[in-house]
Amino acid sequence: MINKKTDHLRGSKKLISAWTLYDWANSVYSLVISSAIFPIYYSQYIFSQTNSVIIFNFEINKDTLISSVSGFSFLLIAFLSPILSGIADYIGNKKIFMKFFVYMGSLSCIGLYWFELETIEISLLFYTLALIGFWGSLVYYNSYLTDITFPKQTNIVSARGYTMGYIGSVILLLINLIMINFYESFGFSSEINAMKSSFAIVGVWWLGFSQYSFYHLPKGNKGVKIPRNIIWNGFKELKKVYKVIRSSKRFTRFLLAFFIFSFSLQTVLYIASYFGVSEIDWSSSSEQTSGLIISILLIQIVAIGGAYIFTRLAQKYGNIIVLTFAIFLWAGVCLYAYYINTPSQFYMIAGLVGLLMGGTQPVARATFSLFIPKTKDTTSFFSFYDVTEKIGIVFGMLFYAIAAQVTGTVRFSVIIFMFFFFLGAVLLTRVPRIDKNKLA
Repeated sequence: MINKKTDHLRGSKKLISAWTLYDWANSVYSLVISSAIFPIYYSQYIFSQTNSVIIFNFEINKDTLISSVSGFSFLLIAFLSPILSGIADYIGNKKIFMKFFVYMGSLSCIGLYWFELETIEISLLFYTLALIGFWGSLVYYNSYLTDITFPKQTNIVSARGYTMGYIGSVILLLINLIMINFYESFGFSSEINAMKSSFAIVGVWWLGFSQYSFYHLPKGNKGVKIPRNIIWNGFKELKKVYKVIRSSKRFTRFLLAFFIFSFSLQTVLYIASYFGVSEIDWSSSSEQTSGLIISILLIQIVAIGGAYIFTRLAQKYGNIIVLTFAIFLWAGVCLYAYYINTPSQFYMIAGLVGLLMGGTQPVARATFSLFIPKTKDTTSFFSFYDVTEKIGIVFGMLFYAIAAQVTGTVRFSVIIFMFFFFLGAVLLTRVPRIDKNKLA
């Protein structure tokens, strides 16, 4: 929370720059580790000779393994996040919790350099801790948005944060791709070693650029003594916020709609690469690999424009109207994706996904923050936002797994999520709109 010494800085360029730079710092994880390089390293190198591994005397398929570990990590975050958020609000020091997750996540990314099949258990531990560190830090990071901005700034600043993340992650991905493709020029003995080094670079980048944010973001109340019953007090803080959310028609309706369209969005982003591999008619494996990387870069670059366009529209027409429009467009993209087969069509889909991803994410975050009443308990409020998103991701992955298992194709899954997007958009129309006269 903002204390009295730093309240006068609210809305200042320095404070906003410090906040947005954390998106620059952490987004390299979501692009390099979650989407681009680590999945290739995991599938084509770690499991190049086998499709399964023995863990604790159980034979597990490689895809089932990584999906299960990811799902478990999201559930763990969903369980711990509200408790830790309540504690952070109670003692008035969210920064110390944010630092904890950043250090855990970034150092675990460095640990991924030693990810090997022979030590798969400890390797997956690094993967899990990196994932938890990334998503856990975002709860506290997002909660600062209400503290550092005035309502009229919220949309623009939220979009600026995502834009910084898109730009920073693309820059590092390009550096890593050059390093991997010309590994000998960089002193690496093989392409694999260059890939592994890219994971460590992500950790260093994330940790290094976070320091500027840590230095300038508002400090907590260091003088507060931590009582013995801190966990119980954290629960009480959480219960207080829950009562506010439950009593608000705007909160409950928005979170329900957010749950539906968020898990659809996150799952579509998750299965995009798998869709490209199995459903698109590439002429060769090399074209497939380069095509997937190009599509990932295209999504990130177009997302920058999407964030700007949809934020401006939200400023003019209102957040709920623009967000509803964007979710309806997501449903249309899913319908179009069902019929595509060629690389050029896949690139078209990537561009549309980037446009809508860049538009939806910052507006959704800003919308929720505008609903929060004037309070010091911003972290607890955003923990509900975060839990809704994480549980939604687990549901989305489950729906995808069932659809893929039953139909034997990724293509049919996009039709299922088309209906979920449509439902989410309809639910958004029931959310009371924000009075633009209050955004001052």
